[in-house]
Amino acid sequence: MPSNEQRRQNAKRKLERQLERRAQRAKRRRLLGVVSAIAATVVVAGGVYYLATRDGKTEPAAQSSESSAPPEGKTTGGPCAYLETPGEKAAKAVGMPDDPNPTPNQGTTQVTLKTDQGDVPLTLDRAKAPCTTQSFVHLAKAKYFDKTSCHRLTTTQGLKVLQCGDPSGTGSGGPGYSFKDETKPDMKYTRGTLAMANAGPNTNGSQFFIVYGDSQLPPNYTVFGSVGEDGLKTVDKVANAGPEAGARGEGDGKPKLPITINEAVVAN
Repeated sequence: MPSNEQRRQNAKRKLERQLERRAQRAKRRRLLGVVSAIAATVVVAGGVYYLATRDGKTEPAAQSSESSAPPEGKTTGGPCAYLETPGEKAAKAVGMPDDPNPTPNQGTTQVTLKTDQGDVPLTLDRAKAPCTTQSFVHLAKAKYFDKTSCHRLTTTQGLKVLQCGDPSGTGSGGPGYSFKDETKPDMKYTRGTLAMANAGPNTNGSQFFIVYGDSQLPPNYTVFGSVGEDGLKTVDKVANAGPEAGARGEGDGKPKLPITINEAVVAN
């Protein structure tokens, strides 16, 4: 007869599987956009209300029927549990990251995005987000980011980010796997923040964003590193040219000054 502890663990695992299924059902096509332009920030009952859409479409509601769930893919055996997404073909074939136990969670890793507008050095923090850092380094070493454009720039009040990491350049491409959030309630998105874009809880893939101006976002996007002022000069140059008019409205679209990551180089 199972003990109370075993029942709790079984229930926990069942809940995690259900959450993963719901996230996939709610996103039949991956839309790894950072929350779109914040159209309004309204104080409601002492809190902040964010009006958000992705690609001009509202998020579909999760269905209750388990039978409609897409097939579940393979999961790596380590603590990060990277999940293969069979229904979402990788924008560039790359495979899944190694998943050692324990996950390295100390120190920083330097990655330089060598773009056609100038270098953008990144400092990845394993202590903040070990699984995210592990995935990002895997993608960089596999040349997943090489020859890819940064497909989205926002210059609206409260949302100033440059988004990259989709080889398809559409904002819907991913690496063929997803992984869980590594978020904290007190996360802030100030200038120089490096964070993951997503399409809802636990849907991280390859897309990331660089915050070039203090932004107002709920703490739903994993912060896994930072960009120094030298790198931000390159981002500022792109931001100052502004975005093209897009489906999301004024101040949110492809950069008018295109920026392409020619190579992502891992230093250590």
